[in-house]
Amino acid sequence: MQAENEPATHHPHRATEIDARRHPRFKLGVDIRVQSRTCGVLKGHTVDISESGISAIMRIEVPLGEVVELDFTLPFGRVTTYAAVRQRSAFRYGFQFLELNDLEAVRCTCRQLAVERDLTSQNSQ
Repeated sequence: MQAENEPATHHPHRATEIDARRHPRFKLGVDIRVQSRTCGVLKGHTVDISESGISAIMRIEVPLGEVVELDFTLPFGRVTTYAAVRQRSAFRYGFQFLELNDLEAVRCTCRQLAVERDLTSQNSQ
C-alpha cells in the first residue's frame, strides 16, 4: 500500500491513516474547500465519499501526495480535516482522510447513504 511506504512527516496532528479499500463509496455532491500549501485555497465539488476518503472535481491541479486541509459540510455537520491527495484522473481527485478527529459527521452520513442505497435497491427489485 502506498501510504505505508511514505514517511509519517505529513502533519504533526495526524492521528492515523485509514485504508481506503475497507469502506464502500457513496455518491455525494457538496461544495468543498481545499487548503493547499502549494496552490492556496481551492474550491471544488465532491463526487463520492467513504469513511476513509472523498473525491472531488477540482479545476486547478493539486500535487499527488500533498497533505491538504479539507472543509465541507455534510447533512450531519461540518467537517474540517487533513487528507492526502492519493489519486488524480483528469479533474477528479481522490483524498484520503489522515485523521479521525471531526469525522463523526462522515461516518453518520455514510451510514445514512448506505440505508438510502439499500432501500432504493430493494424498491427497484
